[in-house]
Amino acid sequence: MAMTMTGSVALPAERERVWAALNDPAVLQSSIPGCQALERTSDSGFTATAKVSIGPVKATFKGAVTLSDIDPPNGYTISGEGQGGVAGFAKGGAKVKLDPGEGGGTLLTYDVEAQVGGKIAQLGGRLINGVAKKYADEFFANFAKQLGGQQ
Repeated sequence: MAMTMTGSVALPAERERVWAALNDPAVLQSSIPGCQALERTSDSGFTATAKVSIGPVKATFKGAVTLSDIDPPNGYTISGEGQGGVAGFAKGGAKVKLDPGEGGGTLLTYDVEAQVGGKIAQLGGRLINGVAKKYADEFFANFAKQLGGQQ
């Protein structure tokens, strides 16, 4: 099952600081809901383990994340794939763009395309999209706190 999600969020820090945080495994790990581990494997790669809950399906996903089209401090493309055992799989990517925001802040814009399969895909698009939006909102609230501001 395919899904897309786009959005933007105003962050309380200058672009260079946001860029640094988007490339810091410790900041990302503490910002990603359910993330248990996030380790850099190369200049443009990470491995990740995250516990997620989508309706009645709970799973621990393990996967790899790769950064491409890296254009500091303007943005990058992030892509990844994870396996959640019997719960299924998730793979996809996002284009992340950073623009100067109001009052010295940064406007982060994202465009996500993803696919899920297995038990998760059987739950239906509305539930999956709702949970994905909730996780995105939690991520950006946590990320904004890491940058020293409130969402």
